[in-house]
Amino acid sequence: MRVLKWIAITLATLVTLVGVALGLLAARPASTPAISGEHAISALERIELGGSPQTVLMRGQDRRNPVLLYLHGGPGFAHLPIARFYSEELERHFVVVHWDQRGAGASCEGTDWSQLSVERIVADTIELSEQLAERFGGGGKIVLLGHSWGSVVGALAVQRRPDLYHAYIGLGQLVHGLRNEEVSYKWVVAEAKRRGDEEASAELAGIYPPYATNDEFGIQRRLLNSYNGSIYAVERASDALVPALLGSEYTLGTRIRYFSCFTRSVDTLWGDVLKIDFLTDLPRLDVPVFFFMGRHDWNTPFPLVEEWTETLEAPHVEIVWFENSGHVIPLENPEAFQRALIEKVLPRTR
Repeated sequence: MRVLKWIAITLATLVTLVGVALGLLAARPASTPAISGEHAISALERIELGGSPQTVLMRGQDRRNPVLLYLHGGPGFAHLPIARFYSEELERHFVVVHWDQRGAGASCEGTDWSQLSVERIVADTIELSEQLAERFGGGGKIVLLGHSWGSVVGALAVQRRPDLYHAYIGLGQLVHGLRNEEVSYKWVVAEAKRRGDEEASAELAGIYPPYATNDEFGIQRRLLNSYNGSIYAVERASDALVPALLGSEYTLGTRIRYFSCFTRSVDTLWGDVLKIDFLTDLPRLDVPVFFFMGRHDWNTPFPLVEEWTETLEAPHVEIVWFENSGHVIPLENPEAFQRALIEKVLPRTR
């Protein structure tokens, strides 16, 4: 009896503590740690883009430094709470701006889903770029980085308004929507065969891109992830788990809505992604271009980037290789990621 009573008291105490913790989280407003210094900036702001309120994180030790605008992947894979994980050194040299696109993360609530499209988010990107250039650069230019899905948005924004940008970085660049899926699928098939994974081979035999259902798409991505074709340096990337769960940049409400918003963003925008063909439709960019590619990236397969690089006309085109990374270079190798931006891209802003 005493044991049962002790267990009941312990469980009641735990439930109470969890309830208190959740209550505190629910009441806590979103924030970001301060940066000391006369010219520093450390702010989470709600701004209006295309008539829709959206959330922007801005951090830097000197607001007079060039602006680096980071476009997240997905669609809908916003990441404000982990942004500082791979921006600490960048904040010494840039005003680093992370933005939750409409329909994602802290910019999800109140989204008019009927208006969500590649074109709408490209327009939001250009409007935000104009605001940042005016606010921090006195009407100058900024650096634009697009990751995965964000590289679709970023490349199109640069094509339409090259006057706004010092340079463009395609991080895990998506080049051709349908061929992207075909190459990624074939790699997983080959890897399953190499590993002798007969169960996976049987699953893959019944599907082929463009996938008929989300479940089919999920099969390929699950196997891609299990074979480290997306995140290669898994242990290193897992260091971002705690900030993702506990980072102060999101409220509890944002976290609760997060995955439903992510799923709806993918469902709404994926058809547009499959139509992308930069090999045909984007032969030229009028700013210096850097492709940051993981040597083990089969999510946005690097052979397609190599193919585009051979024909793309730009003032400068360069692939920067990360030999021990996959698709999520900032989490897999944050030091090398930041160093490459500082050494290769920062000089283009002078």
